[in-house]
Amino acid sequence: MESVEKQVNESLKNKLSLDPEFLRAHAPEGPGVYIFKDGSGRPIYVGKAKNLKKRVLSYFKASGDLPHKTQVMMSHAKSLEFIMTTTDKEAFILESNLIKKHLPRYNIILRDDKQYPWLRLDPKEPYPSLCIVRKARKDGARYFGPFSSALSVRSTVKLIDRIFHLRKCRQRALPKRSRPCLNYQLERCLGPCAMGVPSETYKEIVDQVTLFLEGRSQELIKTLRQCMEAAVEHLDFERAAKIRDQIRAVERTVERQSVVSPKMEDQDVIGLAHREGRYLIVVLSIRKGYLSGSRDYAFRNEEGSPPEVMEAFVKQYYPREAFIPKYVLISEPIEDESGIEEWISELAGKRIFIECPSRGEKGRLIKMAVANAENLLKSRIELDVIALAQEVLKLKKPPRTIEGVDISNISGDMAVGAVVSFVDGTPHRAGYRNFRIKTVEGIDDYGMMAELISRRLSNDPVPDLILVDGGKGHLMAVKKVVDERQAGDPPDLVAIAKANQDEESDKVFIPGRKNPIPLRQDHPVLHLLMRIRDEVHRRAISYHRKLRGKDLTASVLDRIPGIGPKKKRALLNYFGSLDAVAGATVEELLKVPGIPPALAERIAGFFLEISIL
Repeated sequence: MESVEKQVNESLKNKLSLDPEFLRAHAPEGPGVYIFKDGSGRPIYVGKAKNLKKRVLSYFKASGDLPHKTQVMMSHAKSLEFIMTTTDKEAFILESNLIKKHLPRYNIILRDDKQYPWLRLDPKEPYPSLCIVRKARKDGARYFGPFSSALSVRSTVKLIDRIFHLRKCRQRALPKRSRPCLNYQLERCLGPCAMGVPSETYKEIVDQVTLFLEGRSQELIKTLRQCMEAAVEHLDFERAAKIRDQIRAVERTVERQSVVSPKMEDQDVIGLAHREGRYLIVVLSIRKGYLSGSRDYAFRNEEGSPPEVMEAFVKQYYPREAFIPKYVLISEPIEDESGIEEWISELAGKRIFIECPSRGEKGRLIKMAVANAENLLKSRIELDVIALAQEVLKLKKPPRTIEGVDISNISGDMAVGAVVSFVDGTPHRAGYRNFRIKTVEGIDDYGMMAELISRRLSNDPVPDLILVDGGKGHLMAVKKVVDERQAGDPPDLVAIAKANQDEESDKVFIPGRKNPIPLRQDHPVLHLLMRIRDEVHRRAISYHRKLRGKDLTASVLDRIPGIGPKKKRALLNYFGSLDAVAGATVEELLKVPGIPPALAERIAGFFLEISIL
């Protein structure tokens, strides 16, 4: 790759003016790379084109026809440089190198802040061991993965240790010992360091582990059965029993895996999600039809389009991969799909197919990858809001658990309280609670709120933040209860009150501050607090209405001697409402199952007496 850049730098580099007429006359028409630079000569954008003149002239359309990002980039561009190449493939390589070298401001850059673990097995060693590495290299060794987490890769190694008996020594060279280590005694290692195990025998185990890690489980089971039958023929029943146990262990593992592609092919499925100028890409690694792992990559690009982000990702992701599957499925179409496909095939040393399917089995896989990306992006955005809330609201720690509290009553009658729980910005239904206010009589909102908080804090665990639906007075009532509570780490407190007619947005109060925190109407933290406030308000109102409905029914029918829960239910089911029961005649009441004549006359008389009063 470096030789390509050196060659074109020596003979085919051109610096041209940004004057469109000059470019129309002098810009080259072959393949290559173009570089826009700012006033200090620093590259701000690197692009590739089959026809440099056509591509570059497209940047000089009327500003209304250009994307906003391109308009901004062109306003900073002061010079243009071309590097011509002889083929499209050389242009791809050069573009990739220049982007990695200069990190231009207006290019989409893949910055992977994670190093996903791999398993490495070097078949060139006479007695290879399986080791966990953080980067796959092109060194002739076999790499399996990537695994989604350190936990998943350790679980895989533990399973392999139980089924197969590779050596566990960390040294690359086989150590010489007079007697084997404990792993040999536990039947977790063949003990080649001390037991003189032939390299051919050990290689059989390596081949079996390779089949297992490649997902070729059925082929592995077939191989193990052949070995078991051979052991039986030689009357080596002890070895046959061990192989039988290996087969059972592999079969149990296969049962737990889910086949996501019946074609049993190696595929990468790339799904993209975007929202509020943020992009998240998920790569699902499917090996031999089984989902072996996933990786995710986040971008922030206010003006980039999904196809542009997808193309940049594919061009930067695969040149650094040790293993490239035969099929790469993408959720967004890219501009030069055939050229990129040819280039990546050259990198992989085999034919690679890039597809953007929308139907069938491959379309289903794309939908699965996109759904994963959307879910992950939503979680990331919500966690960002949580971190921002800590800063804006002056909290002790990020409020990952927030509980909203509210009360509901009519002139102090049948007062109730409600609590809703949010975890990482998402409703947590298991944490929702209803309370009937027991100790406060009359109109005393502050006293009701204090009772609600006191009863809630008597149950652990407490949230990181309590959001009070109310103003500064409600907040102070809650703070007093929290301050009097001796046990544990007290939660942070915030109150939110509705805006007045002359105010633009709702008011947010925190303890120790006289005036509300100024948050604009579209502030994400304000939106989160409003969402929690509306949810708890809805729950408190619903609970109060439910109790009022029950009380209204109970306070009238329960006062009639001879009516219990069953007869009350029968009357309401038959007539449909309490008003209909009150207006019914004796004859109509006798039609209700279980209502005798004497009771029918008593019911009619009761409601007649009420109406007279």
